[in-house]
Amino acid sequence: MPHLALPSGQRRRGFGSLPGYGWSSSRGRDRGDAFCFVGEGGAERLVVLYVSLYGEAGPIGRGLPELVRLSLVVPWWRDAPGRTDVELRAVADEYREDVPGFDRRRDRAARALGLDPAGLSSAATALARLVEFARGPVSAECLVVGYDSDPLAPLFARAAPHR
Repeated sequence: MPHLALPSGQRRRGFGSLPGYGWSSSRGRDRGDAFCFVGEGGAERLVVLYVSLYGEAGPIGRGLPELVRLSLVVPWWRDAPGRTDVELRAVADEYREDVPGFDRRRDRAARALGLDPAGLSSAATALARLVEFARGPVSAECLVVGYDSDPLAPLFARAAPHR
């Protein structure tokens, strides 16, 4: 993740990007929204930081297992910032229309990853945890500064989704 810095001095390691969502690399290539680990330790303990091409960034969970669970339960979570409950339901409904058999597919993916589908949280609980974590104490350590030395906007600066 070139040209991005954490003023806290925390160590960060990139591990993924979403093609077609585009942040620009030092070589000028379109790279996509990005994910990285922040801090020290194993993948289960590190903070997962998300950086969007729209200039938003913030922590979204602790460890890869939490990111996997979030992605299984609410794969549309990137559309959550700033939306009301009604708007989130509309996003979820649209996603489910685009992905027929979503629940069956989610459960099959969970089992393939060794997770019990019945143990996955509800969408409302997963989104509430995401907002709480993104706004919590770790957010100060995960402040991202962009190209112009200005901090990127936090993921949930506006009203959080209501339960």
